[in-house]
Amino acid sequence: MPTHHSNAEASVAAPQDQAAIAVRDLVAGYGRAARAKEILHSVNVDIRPGTFTVIVGPNACGKSTLLKTMARLLPVASGQIDIHGRPLDAYGTKELARTMSFLPQSPLTPESIVVEDLVGRGRYPHQGIVRQWSQADEAAVEAAMVQAGVDNLRGRVVQELSGGQRQRVWLALVLAQQTPIVLLDEPTTYLDITHQLQVLDVAQELQRSGKTVVAVLHELSLAFRYATDLIVMKQGRVFAAGRVDEVVTPELVSEVYDVDCDLVLDPRTSRPILVPHPRG
Repeated sequence: MPTHHSNAEASVAAPQDQAAIAVRDLVAGYGRAARAKEILHSVNVDIRPGTFTVIVGPNACGKSTLLKTMARLLPVASGQIDIHGRPLDAYGTKELARTMSFLPQSPLTPESIVVEDLVGRGRYPHQGIVRQWSQADEAAVEAAMVQAGVDNLRGRVVQELSGGQRQRVWLALVLAQQTPIVLLDEPTTYLDITHQLQVLDVAQELQRSGKTVVAVLHELSLAFRYATDLIVMKQGRVFAAGRVDEVVTPELVSEVYDVDCDLVLDPRTSRPILVPHPRG
């Protein structure tokens, strides 16, 4: 059963014994020691393997902080995160990069790099002293570019591309990394609706192929359309979590976002669409 209630934590029930990502009593934020700014407060949630879990909530509620802490880009102040049943801090750097890939909101593009070379950097975790670049790496890069729809841009300088094209190139890098867990931090920001749908279609394909995808999204109707599971956050806590059809109600949206709304079903997808109304 889903859980949703004010100022309390929630868990996504996993049908398997082991969650892909398990978060327990997590406190995290920015900075260290006395100067630390706590953003997440005693967060508990399980992410089921093979799901497309979308984290939603108002601005500054801790969505990206939670995702970055899962990716080990921010420190855990207290509590624990387990990845496939092992503590996050037990993973070596390359081992974690073979297990989990992360697409940040605004990745910095190296100057003058071309598309194919940037996508190829996704193969770095698979390289080593013994294992050098191989035909398998070439095939992974090619497949990633095709799946992300950027194979026709392979020789172009990334910085000269449009925002939507650049975002798909970075998504191709993540695809080339070939990890079982994929984290996407606001992957549709600054994109028009066509490119938003293209990026989320690729993410959905990853989930349907068996990968666990976790994304932060602002647009609720897109979250409702693509997610299998939702994590709804408010003020640094998990307000609700569960399968989309079990969690989403007008009352939940109203309480989290302080807005009145109706939910109607999309006749094509049977997924809820949000129709907000100003209060007053």
